[in-house]
Amino acid sequence: MKSIITLTASAVFALTLCGAEPAPTDNWPTWRGPASNGVAPAGANPPTTWDAKTNIKWKAPLTGRGSATPIVWGDQVIVLTAVETDRVAKADELPKVNNTLERKTTAPSNFYRFEVISFDRATGKVRWKQIAAEKVPHEGHHETHSYAAGSPTTDGKRLYVSFGSFGIYAYDLEGKQLWARDIGRIVSRLGWGEAVTPVIHGDTLLLNWDQEIDSKLIALDAATGKTKWEVKREEKTSWNTPLVVEYAGKTQVILNGTNKIRSYDIADGKVIWECGGMTVNAIPSPLAADGVAFVLSGYRGAAAVAIPLDATGDITGTKKVLWSYAKGTPYVPSPILYEGRLYFTSANTQMMTVLDAKTGKALVSNERLPASSFYGSPVAAAGRVYFTDRSGTTVVVKAGDAPSVISVNKLNDPVDASPVIAGKTLFLRGEKFLYAIEEK
Repeated sequence: MKSIITLTASAVFALTLCGAEPAPTDNWPTWRGPASNGVAPAGANPPTTWDAKTNIKWKAPLTGRGSATPIVWGDQVIVLTAVETDRVAKADELPKVNNTLERKTTAPSNFYRFEVISFDRATGKVRWKQIAAEKVPHEGHHETHSYAAGSPTTDGKRLYVSFGSFGIYAYDLEGKQLWARDIGRIVSRLGWGEAVTPVIHGDTLLLNWDQEIDSKLIALDAATGKTKWEVKREEKTSWNTPLVVEYAGKTQVILNGTNKIRSYDIADGKVIWECGGMTVNAIPSPLAADGVAFVLSGYRGAAAVAIPLDATGDITGTKKVLWSYAKGTPYVPSPILYEGRLYFTSANTQMMTVLDAKTGKALVSNERLPASSFYGSPVAAAGRVYFTDRSGTTVVVKAGDAPSVISVNKLNDPVDASPVIAGKTLFLRGEKFLYAIEEK
């Protein structure tokens, strides 16, 4: 289970061959890294120990609120945020709301400023900042959520940014806006909010537009933002990010869902295979390696399945499913597949499980990590797995059949974004600061 067979940013490695660009190990172009699986390339070696004063290369103050994971390309670290302004909307400026759906949140009456910020990788200083939009949200969000939850991505040519209902944007790497699209509003479950992370593959930009009404998977032309195709989905709000997999001459787009996990042909959006069995609120994003997709969910239940990428049609409940597991799966965090093992935590808790990815056999079941609850997804490098909890504590675990805790590192700054590994630096996006952590 060593080879990874998918890249959502297919140009990443080719572009880094140019002399002015950094080595592949120095880039983290999507929220889950170069291979969209949370694993850093060979050669990456982030620190194992730090605290609020030790091994902090720099920290940069953040404005507004956001849980979008930063990305790193070249000498830039890109962060998204939503800033509540003092401008109160007039009656005719308030968005119309669909009152037929149940909500547990209240929409604000203030305008929000949706910002894209580039920090200098070496110093943490702001290189450029762009205001993508200034709008009044039509929904509130869960108290632990934000209006900047979808992470940016880049193919080394353009930066792609999604604020969901508040617009999809493309910039060059100096911050110049290239195009913008208003795809419409998302009506999220109970008004808990949205998190649309764009996925780039070749000339196609993919968006999971799952919501309570009119869910769909959308493919845009990356250069222009124009719609290439879109397909309806029989799903409610899901919050997970598509995974692009190249297998047997065909490119699949795999998307988790409460009703069905589905694989779509990137060429036209037609369903290749589908499989039921997930829980409500399918948030964890899929993984794939060696011809197999691994998909999990864990809200009010537990489900994990391994599906061969040569499947066709509906394989729900058939022997085509390689294995299934129904204990201790994650709710918000996505799992990580590293060196043939699947690592994940139960619901949003600190209870860790490790499965043999080939057989689905539990190597470790519900072992307690010295942490609190998790929203961010784990990352891995240099034989280690990094779990960062919502209090800002990162537990570094030695990978293996019998994983052991190497260190416990506290920042005392809440963290909901996933960690980022770029070469020898670990980046963490806290509530108050963006941190570059590196051994001195």
